Amino acid sequence: MTAGNGWTATGSGAALGDTVAKVVRQWQTVHPGLDTAPMEIIGRVNRCAALLQQAEDAPLRRAGLTRPEFDVLATLRRTGHELTPSEIVRETFASGAAVTKRLKALTERGLVERRGDTRDRRVAHVRLTDTGRDLVDSVLPEQLSYETAVLSGVEADNRRELAVLLEELLIQLEGRLGVSRA
Repeated sequence: MTAGNGWTATGSGAALGDTVAKVVRQWQTVHPGLDTAPMEIIGRVNRCAALLQQAEDAPLRRAGLTRPEFDVLATLRRTGHELTPSEIVRETFASGAAVTKRLKALTERGLVERRGDTRDRRVAHVRLTDTGRDLVDSVLPEQLSYETAVLSGVEADNRRELAVLLEELLIQLEGRLGVSRA
């Protein structure tokens, strides 16, 4: 399929006509001169993200976790030290209110602990409990295996190329939006 700028989508999804290809064809019918090339990328990224979120990550669901809760736990695990809620907000790209809600639920389940700062009572420090650490360590390999299965229909070379292209896009967007790439 050729967009208004001459760019042609190739690959098995385009040949079969995914949802975005249908949307692009519809726009080209009602607006023949419209350059839909951005839609063909952004639309597909958004559609993939929505479908992946709908799948709800089976291993996480079996562990009684949502993806956002796991993101908080995994952030604490991979950094290897206590974090403030503000640091968790920056690491997970979630709102402060969302992180507060997640921390409350995870604390109630005994997966994280909060302690006050000795110098500033307004600041809290959050750390994984042993139970939280063990849960992340047991779920992560299963989750990665699940994600590998989700991507299994894409050839290995194409997965690597896609990862590089998405990295380029993410670096550009983070730079443009002023997001830290710590």
